[in-house]
Amino acid sequence: MTPNTLRSFAAGLLAAAILTGSVYLFGPSEAKSTEKPSDKTEETEKLSDKEMIELLASKGYVINTEAEWSKQLAAAAKSSEKKDEKTEEKTEDKTGEKVVYRTILTVSMGMTSIDVGNALEKAHIIESGIQFYKDVEKRGLENELRPGTFEIESGMTTDEIISVIFK
Repeated sequence: MTPNTLRSFAAGLLAAAILTGSVYLFGPSEAKSTEKPSDKTEETEKLSDKEMIELLASKGYVINTEAEWSKQLAAAAKSSEKKDEKTEEKTEDKTGEKVVYRTILTVSMGMTSIDVGNALEKAHIIESGIQFYKDVEKRGLENELRPGTFEIESGMTTDEIISVIFK
């Protein structure tokens, strides 16, 4: 590029910046709608609280006051506490037979005994993944985890599970 071409380009950029800046500073402060006015009046009418609730309810929404919402949250928390007390893991089903959970556990390189314990806990094989890790650590086997695929069931004792998964 020659110096004159560069000067012309710079002058064009300067002119564009000045034009854009002047429109920004001195132009209209509010945007105007480009839509054609409809049959409705320009001013929107304000709805009362009762009218808003009826309108939303007719569209399928549920409207609660803050007090009603707090009551519902308290009731939900109370019912979840009752479920926790009953224990999530049931050992017998409706017919009185003992339920046995089975899982296929795949141990890959890089997994730790904590990962194995958490996976067994999610599969309802053991009560606590952390307790499983502590049992493994007591035996000094935390570094003896062997990769592979193992079939584990909830009827097995912790010692049996450890002997299957660890060396």
